Amino acid sequence: MPPTMAATQADLSAALVLTPVPPADWLVVLPVALPLLAGAVLTMLRRSVRLQAALAVPVLALVVLLDALLLAHVHGNGPVTMVMGRWLPPFGIAFTADLAGVLFALAAAVVALAGSVHALADIGDGERRYGFYPFLLLLVAGVTGAFLTGDVFNLYVWFEVLLISSFGLIVLGSEARQIDGAIRYAFLNLVATTLFLVATGYLYGLFGTLNMADIAVKAAERRADLPTMTLAALYLLAFGMKAAAFPVHFWLPASYHTPRVTVSALFAGLLTKVGVYALLRTLVMLFPVEREELSFVIALAGAATMLVGALGALGQSDIRRLLGYTVVSGIGVMLSGLALGSPGGVGGAIFYALHSMVVMTALYMAAGLAGRLSGTFDLNRLGGLHARSAFFSGLSLVLVFAVSGLPPFSGFWPKVMVTKAALDIGAWWLAAAILASGFLTTIAFARLFLLAWWRPAEGDLPAVEMPAGALLPLALLAVLALWFGLFPDALLSAVQSAAQGLADPSAYVRSVFPEVN
Repeated sequence: MPPTMAATQADLSAALVLTPVPPADWLVVLPVALPLLAGAVLTMLRRSVRLQAALAVPVLALVVLLDALLLAHVHGNGPVTMVMGRWLPPFGIAFTADLAGVLFALAAAVVALAGSVHALADIGDGERRYGFYPFLLLLVAGVTGAFLTGDVFNLYVWFEVLLISSFGLIVLGSEARQIDGAIRYAFLNLVATTLFLVATGYLYGLFGTLNMADIAVKAAERRADLPTMTLAALYLLAFGMKAAAFPVHFWLPASYHTPRVTVSALFAGLLTKVGVYALLRTLVMLFPVEREELSFVIALAGAATMLVGALGALGQSDIRRLLGYTVVSGIGVMLSGLALGSPGGVGGAIFYALHSMVVMTALYMAAGLAGRLSGTFDLNRLGGLHARSAFFSGLSLVLVFAVSGLPPFSGFWPKVMVTKAALDIGAWWLAAAILASGFLTTIAFARLFLLAWWRPAEGDLPAVEMPAGALLPLALLAVLALWFGLFPDALLSAVQSAAQGLADPSAYVRSVFPEVN
């Protein structure tokens, strides 16, 4: 028989997806492919400074729309999977969008869009010429890819993509303090990335697969015969370093205050949350038994992270350093929810991550505007901001209440969820740590607002106009923080469903392997 005839008669159904991809399923990859393509185009057009923002902002707005459509699709139809090159999993690299991943992806897109608009008033022509917007689009692609991938090695690849772009963003401006911050930031992240790669090689050696759905099935069947506890501990350490958890948190407050404020805002909203998401995905969905064994260690790390972050914020006189420690403190709340492992705990961790992405980004933007209006970030010299702009002060107060976890703002509900989950199992000490860190954070931000906004300025403030373009994204994020606090029902339902989907990945597995019952 001629080779061509044999090839035409070969049964490809065991290796390839032969059915056409439904149009709605393309939503899984478009939020990643679009910023990658736009970033490549802007790199080629890097000398056309005016075109940078003109293309990047609409692209990020389109990514927000695509993620919103994907969320509606997943909410209505369950997890959705696409495989690269039509190769069937576990051999084809899968992109699998479930409720947890899409919620993170949508929040990341909103934060990135707000950052791109805020950059119009904060990022100069020099930084644009040297790649701010291409780096931003590459960062969005890496973050979104990490949230939507269904393959562990692919998760590593997207971590590398977002790290490369973040290295470019942190050194824009080439000031000495930026280089110093970049070195601190790069060293710990490279160590964490190496651990991640070592753990992933070990995982492949144990299971012979890197597909998350395949690992979830095989881990449940072969747990007794494999050293999965070692694997889970390696992932906990690697992702804990990327999330800035105690005791490997010190790189964050040492580096996040060094770049441009818009870059700091994007980092605070996006980077550590990818580490938290990876912890939730691996320890809740893939290795739940191991997570239970490690729960006390994770809870101790969470409590220490909360308190160290809150005490660090209380002791700072620089607004940007104060916010860096606040990011660290919030990671502790998310780790506490992970340690508890219950639907309330994991749902609270997801809710708090979404809240932190919005509020911490907005707080860095507010800090940047405060520094612009007063000419300094030093609390000892700040003052009189309320007299300069009552509207700006009102937005800042909303964010202060939200980050402090006060009702009726977005930070209140996830703390209630995690605290209740801790009390339900008798972990009163963990609940006490959550409440104590919230109290310390409230004091730190009350001090910040009283000194920077309410206290009269000493002498005349610089004659600097408040850029309207920078206020727009700040107002949007503040409204979201208030909206999630006043009307939390939809988000509460979504995060609880997302937590349930992580704890019971049967729908996720069926999306990847439809033949599995």
